[in-house]
Amino acid sequence: MYAIVKTGGKQYRVEEGQTLLVERLPGEAGAKVDLEPVLFRSDDVLFGDDLGKVKVAAEVVEHLRGPKLRVFKMKPKRGYRKRAGHRQELTRIKITKIDGPRATKAKAGAAAKKGPSDEEASE
Repeated sequence: MYAIVKTGGKQYRVEEGQTLLVERLPGEAGAKVDLEPVLFRSDDVLFGDDLGKVKVAAEVVEHLRGPKLRVFKMKPKRGYRKRAGHRQELTRIKITKIDGPRATKAKAGAAAKKGPSDEEASE
């Protein structure tokens, strides 16, 4: 079971327990974040209007900055040279839960197959 979520203008394929780096999200370390699902895959594929039933929860692990990128512009024979740098603000998140309609039905079906408990059977 996996989901494709959208955050920071990008899409990521995520599974429960996975950690990933995304563009900076609001909230301190340990904060809970809900991500916007684009697609959910279990036994069936859900997308579009069916995604109202799907929830993808994540936890902020840490905030960090990416590697420094150097940008250099130059126009020859004109004396124009410009140097700049950039470091992207990032957040490491851990996917804690992916809830979809199939996931809950599968859990309910497994509980129903267990049958009555030993106390009920002895009565």
